[in-house]
Amino acid sequence: MKAFQVLFVLYLAAAAAEGQSFHLGVCPRPSVQEDFNVTKYMGTWYEIERLPAAFEKGKCNQATYSLLTDGTVNVRNAELLSNGKISSIEGTAKVKDTSQPAILGVSFFKGVPDAPYWVLSTDYQSYALVYSCSDYFGLFHVDFAWILARTRVLTDAVIIQLHDKLAAAGVNINRLTVTNQSGCDIMT
Repeated sequence: MKAFQVLFVLYLAAAAAEGQSFHLGVCPRPSVQEDFNVTKYMGTWYEIERLPAAFEKGKCNQATYSLLTDGTVNVRNAELLSNGKISSIEGTAKVKDTSQPAILGVSFFKGVPDAPYWVLSTDYQSYALVYSCSDYFGLFHVDFAWILARTRVLTDAVIIQLHDKLAAAGVNINRLTVTNQSGCDIMT
């Protein structure tokens, strides 16, 4: 048991150093978009704000989704690094349960369990609010949240509404950071 406690503390320290958003206890279970239509969700989304994520280091962050013939979704995430190079990764997403199509699992690496991808709210044309949370041993959880838009800017009024939805779901919106979406011409 002592070894587990040491590993647990080391993990928490590493997560804190990377700026991850971790919390004691289990993940909250916010409500998701009703009657979610994955086909309407396809296309490019630009990151407006996010909870800290160690795997995101650049600016101009964007995600492009395209429907595959088997019903899964191709996911391509890209960002512009400080050295001027584009970093990208591709994976797949799939609806976990057809009765709840707004709850998807995303995988970027074979053999690694899917990460949760919950669409909490979207109008498909201008904004999307996405949440992800993973429990660890029922002791703590790490969560992520993204405010996405179809353009590189989103009105303050919409951002405030999305902040309210996240806060109502138990997400600490004070940890959200604004994504730099300027100087992104190379990304198109």
